[in-house]
Amino acid sequence: MYILIGVDRGGGLRYKPRNNGSRVSRTSIAMPTHSTKTADIQKKWVLIDATGLVVGRLATIIAMRLRGKHKPSYTPHMDDGDNVIVINAEKIVLTGRKREQKVYMHHTGFIGGIKERSARSILEGKFPERIVEKAVQRMLPHGPLGRAQFGNLRVYKGADHPHAAQQPEKLDIASMNRKNMRAA
Repeated sequence: MYILIGVDRGGGLRYKPRNNGSRVSRTSIAMPTHSTKTADIQKKWVLIDATGLVVGRLATIIAMRLRGKHKPSYTPHMDDGDNVIVINAEKIVLTGRKREQKVYMHHTGFIGGIKERSARSILEGKFPERIVEKAVQRMLPHGPLGRAQFGNLRVYKGADHPHAAQQPEKLDIASMNRKNMRAA
């Protein structure tokens, strides 16, 4: 059903749909968009034991926690994620033949200075926690906000960490999905 609302310049009639009781106008159901303020942000400390966990699956959960996407108050332009502590990073698992075949590359800055190392050489080297750090870093935004969120990640190769005073809450990733855990 239409209502006559006037005549246009060409002499044609203009109509609009009648708003009977069965239709709800858009303005009556509009909700304000929630945007978290800096003062409203509450960061928790989360402890994750990486023993036997698959790297990619672990990294996605950590990245989600660092960004704050697990919270209903998630705001894309704010750093409202948690602080994440990962222990036993040397005991992570790479699926398939990635341990031997996956290559991490970097450039020294000099001509012809591209260097590459396999995942196995990094895990057996001095800083095995870099595998987890790189996996998470590459899942975060590449800008000032992503760098700030990445700063909330602490990865340790052993079981010891200096953050006991923060009383981190233990997060059991292995029990979330059976695919998260593999035998080494």
